[in-house]
Amino acid sequence: MRARIAPALIAGCVFCTTAAAADPAAVRDGATAFGSWHDDAPGVRRHLRATDLPDVVAERSTVGASPAQRVQRGERVPSVPAGFTAELVAEGLDEPRTLRVAPSGDVFLAETGGGRVLVFRPGADGKLPAQPAVFAKGLADVYGIAFFPPGAEPEAIYVSQTERVLRFPYENGDTVASAAPTVVLKDIPGGGHSTRDLAAPDARRLLVAVGSASNVATGMPERSAEDIAAFERTRLRGAAWGDEDRRAAVWTIAPDGSDARLYATGLRNCAGMAVQPTTKAPWCVVNERDGLGNDLPFEYATRVREGGFYGWPWYYIGAHADPRWRGGRSDLKADAIVPDVLIQAHSAPLGIAFYDGAMFPAGYRGDALVTLHGSWNRVPRTGYKVVRLRFANGAPTGEYDDFMTGFVADDAHVWGRPTGVAVARDGSLVVSEDQGGSVWRVTATAR
Repeated sequence: MRARIAPALIAGCVFCTTAAAADPAAVRDGATAFGSWHDDAPGVRRHLRATDLPDVVAERSTVGASPAQRVQRGERVPSVPAGFTAELVAEGLDEPRTLRVAPSGDVFLAETGGGRVLVFRPGADGKLPAQPAVFAKGLADVYGIAFFPPGAEPEAIYVSQTERVLRFPYENGDTVASAAPTVVLKDIPGGGHSTRDLAAPDARRLLVAVGSASNVATGMPERSAEDIAAFERTRLRGAAWGDEDRRAAVWTIAPDGSDARLYATGLRNCAGMAVQPTTKAPWCVVNERDGLGNDLPFEYATRVREGGFYGWPWYYIGAHADPRWRGGRSDLKADAIVPDVLIQAHSAPLGIAFYDGAMFPAGYRGDALVTLHGSWNRVPRTGYKVVRLRFANGAPTGEYDDFMTGFVADDAHVWGRPTGVAVARDGSLVVSEDQGGSVWRVTATAR
């Protein structure tokens, strides 16, 4: 286990960076949208469409592995667009992942490897301290955080572990839990994907994301059409069964944990969730399946429709059949939803936050920031950055820009893997990464 915290917010902002943006004159689409870390730079814009998916037969010949070797950060810092500055807050944390900002302005962090929920209280200048408070500890694989009810005066913090959801009493300003938590939901399926993010779209319910147990549902025995129909009456259309029962899905639960049921299906691993402020629609960022090649299938960010089916394991990106399941569930083909924003395959999106602050230029307001943890099975590697999803009048355009890059040292070595993202009350952006265990704050220095 790495050291918990190494103070790293240096007076005078020694570890800060700003970078010139790439030429935004042209959106990279079609074949030009495919690339790797070599092509990344703040301002590079891409637009992938379902029609850009490669042929699955030809693409399967490109399957390969490229796990990154860890390298120390040293003096390296992320690159951000011109007019922005990235400053190091802390490093040496043990798998810092999900970030959430309380209505009070305190920044909460799930330190997954350390089993803790940490709290960074901003100073009067918005800067975050290198030494956070410990809100709670002893929480193995802690991941999701949600304040409830949503709004200015939450009464509780919900925290998820792989197999359960906990409820802590909370009042604005609390930096240490005032009481032991209550287990509101238990017996969530374990194994496989372990992330369990949380979102609270309204005061009636919470959403819980549960990823699949496997890549292509190897633990799903054949079933007759009659058996499937009977099963779906107790679950939801497109629900997986066997070892994948209640998985690759988003659940909805009442605040006390009762009435747990499926909200949407076919989402292989919704690793991060957020609620769009203007529409109150829940969004997921999803890690898609492996084994189909370097550029199949695309990862994605999408609005999650109640009752919606997103394809896994039978289909991907709409009605594209996974050849490992060809001939199965043809009745679902027309139901598979094409996600809103398609992201290069194997980028591994983990976190999403909508920008509703006032510090960044006005064009950022309403857009979303997404962390890409980075590929382990694509040659050359991709991801390892934070991207900006473009919106117009509250709707996604499908385009996304590189916003924060530079975490890759060379073809074999990586010093940072972005995980969590949140918009602080002063409008700055907070980003975590779990390779070096660091937290960064991005500010706009010019508008």
